[in-house]
Amino acid sequence: MEGTRTRRRPLGRPNRLSLTAISLLAAATLTACASGKATSGTASQAAAAPSAAATTGGSGGGKVSIFVIGGKSDDPFWSAVKRGGDDAAKVVEAGGGKVTWLGPQNYDNLGPDAAKLILSAKSQGATAIIGADWVPEAQNDAFKTASSGGVPVFLFNAGGPEQAKNVGALSYTGSEELLAGKAGGEFFAMNGAKNVLCVNTVPGAVNTEARCKGVAQGMSTGGTSTQLPLPSSSFGNPTAVTQAIKAALLKDSTIDGLITISTQDADSAAAAIDQAGAAGKVKLGTFDMSETQLQRIKAGKQLFCIDQQPYLQGYLAVSQAYAYNAFGLRVAQDSLLTGPAIVDAGNVDAAIAGVKAGVR
Repeated sequence: MEGTRTRRRPLGRPNRLSLTAISLLAAATLTACASGKATSGTASQAAAAPSAAATTGGSGGGKVSIFVIGGKSDDPFWSAVKRGGDDAAKVVEAGGGKVTWLGPQNYDNLGPDAAKLILSAKSQGATAIIGADWVPEAQNDAFKTASSGGVPVFLFNAGGPEQAKNVGALSYTGSEELLAGKAGGEFFAMNGAKNVLCVNTVPGAVNTEARCKGVAQGMSTGGTSTQLPLPSSSFGNPTAVTQAIKAALLKDSTIDGLITISTQDADSAAAAIDQAGAAGKVKLGTFDMSETQLQRIKAGKQLFCIDQQPYLQGYLAVSQAYAYNAFGLRVAQDSLLTGPAIVDAGNVDAAIAGVKAGVR
């Protein structure tokens, strides 16, 4: 699907960077399968030098043990991330290593819980740690403990290149959330929306806050956007989210656009629009996507969704960690952008095919 160019609106050249990374990492992993053993090496001189203590990769004959700190196991978005990581893990396992996935039980205490998982990974002998930096003020000390202790750190999904630099990570793989939000805001404005509500069910998380902030920036030339922060316990509670959004719509009849931070919340928003009698008036958009969102777009009941290609986040992050652990290889970019891209009625069929394959 990434080859299609029909009405896609990628930012930051995500496809070009992703293909560059895949080409380089594929060469490394093929070498791993052919040789059956790891050799030490020196990190690419083209890549920025990490602030971590370890500046060269290579396992030195030791067993590669990569830990990934991601989202909840029953979160549909993270299942796509894990699918990509699992596919990359096959190469790690073929080389005698392993990949271990860790995730919080819920999102109620996300930052501190994630910090504990990072430290747990280090204590269990991780040779590389991959993690989303959702709440930097709660997680950065744990990331720094790992990187300064000689464990290579790779950020993905949340935190961006700025936090990657702060914690001594070797790279960031994912979407630039502020840019993604701005793209969504601009698309709303282009389609006539004047007052957009950004529904945030994980307030305080750096990525969701950046998304809503970006929407407001994108709307600034043609309208306004405000945030509706809900308790994090609302995440995964469709009834609570639906009722909160419905109440907001009934309170302010000028709202003509809704955007949510997840596909589950978009389902709740669609129900709220119907219950508030606002169908045909309130345009709906969401970050991330699922087949349900795409079918609504195809039916004309949802305006768009913003794809950050979660499969690539898992695949590229694990591949990078393995290439660095086993061979000291690094890609030349500090960040690999996997998105964002607007999916609307013009390119929805290609996206549906990707969802059915389990990679989008």
